[in-house]
Amino acid sequence: MLDLLLTARAAESSPRPVPLAAALAQAAATCGRLDQAAQNHPLRPALLFRARLDAVRRMAAADGHRIDPWHLAALLEGLRLRMDSELRIIDRGQIFAAARHALGLHRWLVDPDFDQEGAVQRAAAHLHAQADHGGTLLTAGVAVHRWLDAGGARAPLRTALVRHWQTRGVFSLPLPLTGAAALTPETPWDRDAWLPAFLTSLDAEAAATLDLLRGLERAWRTARTLIIGRRKNSHAAAAVDLLAAAPLLSATSLAAALGIAVKNATRLLDEFCRDGIALDVTHRAKRRLFALASLAPLREAVAGPRRPAPFRGRGRPPLLRNEASETEMEPPPRPPALPLARAGFDYGDLDAALAAMEATIRRTRSALERVGAGD
Repeated sequence: MLDLLLTARAAESSPRPVPLAAALAQAAATCGRLDQAAQNHPLRPALLFRARLDAVRRMAAADGHRIDPWHLAALLEGLRLRMDSELRIIDRGQIFAAARHALGLHRWLVDPDFDQEGAVQRAAAHLHAQADHGGTLLTAGVAVHRWLDAGGARAPLRTALVRHWQTRGVFSLPLPLTGAAALTPETPWDRDAWLPAFLTSLDAEAAATLDLLRGLERAWRTARTLIIGRRKNSHAAAAVDLLAAAPLLSATSLAAALGIAVKNATRLLDEFCRDGIALDVTHRAKRRLFALASLAPLREAVAGPRRPAPFRGRGRPPLLRNEASETEMEPPPRPPALPLARAGFDYGDLDAALAAMEATIRRTRSALERVGAGD
């Protein structure tokens, strides 16, 4: 944090070109705000899980493999990719290739194998050996440019960069900020022009991660207040925590993560939908996907099944509703919500649940690799 403050102040009075100094100051300030907000936050495991999914999507797009974020989230739940019947075979292959590439990048970030770990350590040594150029962010940018200019691979460098931020004290958590947008084909590769683009990309990723954290906290606190009053041995609190972490969640995944029966997980999610805590974003009978109400990405894009309007018979005019009886049937108002304390949060259920979701990602990645190998 201190390094970021010194970098921001030095950049403001630096004799460097204005675009570079301004980009460095802005990136340092935004990264500092993100680190301060993420430190000791009760949802930091959920933030890391969601941020990594967003990061691999951005990195895959920079590598030429664009994939819709909610398409990727549904894929992680084991659903088949929904494709237009008019798509050509080559287009279908590109969709599968994008999914495989994104999950391969996720493995580099989270669980590199022996050979990958060796490549990451070589990239990390390159970052650490770089002479200081005016702060951690700018020095890392110079090192990244030199690594790639010499023909180094992107994947190990990105993982090494995430570790580098934490080692140098930029972030207290391994937040996956890699400046992916600076590696798109339209970005000029001349170093003087590329460094501001890299810093601007880091600033945008830090701002997006900060917005993600605020959205997660807002949705989580709202959902936690709606389950106040349930019995102590209820899995509702752990289910809310997991819904905050996962973009989309099925009853099967929830049951596996919490160690309960699928029918009990389905009942719990249906109760959440009835109480306005979660939304069913698929509107079908099987393989339903759920999201927290304020985080549901498909609530505007996905239409529910066609059903007759209430109080209306087939082919008949609508019946008049009895306003008096309707008023009497209104549920009583909820008691005022108590503030949720940030301290004393139990990470046990959330950590175990996220570990189960990581296992689901590994299974999905293996299945896509078999598809890619023609198995």
